[in-house]
Amino acid sequence: MTLLFALPFFFSGCDTAKQLGSQLGSQLGGAYNVINCDYKYNSISNLDLAGIRVSEGLSLTNITKATSLLSGNAASIPLNFTLNLNVNNPNQSAAFLSGLDYILSIDGIQFTTGSLSQALNVPANGNSILPLGIGFDLATLLKGESKDAASGIIKNFLGIGSQKSNVSFQIRPSFAIGGVSIPSPIYIPIEFSFGGK
Repeated sequence: MTLLFALPFFFSGCDTAKQLGSQLGSQLGGAYNVINCDYKYNSISNLDLAGIRVSEGLSLTNITKATSLLSGNAASIPLNFTLNLNVNNPNQSAAFLSGLDYILSIDGIQFTTGSLSQALNVPANGNSILPLGIGFDLATLLKGESKDAASGIIKNFLGIGSQKSNVSFQIRPSFAIGGVSIPSPIYIPIEFSFGGK
């Protein structure tokens, strides 16, 4: 008699185990797929240099203010922007990430590194935009040997530079699998150029 009462709970437990197994398999598949997506530069938006909203257009006053910041000895020059990436998922199932680490280098100068809790879910054979909020202080880069190169790069951000800047942006996705965040074993490189005439 006790056995008959226990059977529904046993089968219910089996169903739960199957669901968990299926969920875990889906999470692993989505994590694998995101590594095999194609990442490309889309745009830079919300560009703000020390309170100057560059994305809204530069007036002569703002250009003068920005260039004086770059040539002076300011203790802090915060630069914040959103780097928008196109993500193409060629896989037959969804791709997703729960966060990422990144390394941003421009013209051979490492500008910044960081981590973002940025969720993304790209459907099978679909596309999505991954907006990444990035910020760092330029003041440290405008000292020493990197000063001239960094100044030229910032002029490109402002749209007043004469030479193109080559960007190397590397991302290492992380995935929530079974409630645990696991980083990818590899960084995915994304290369692009901007600025110049």
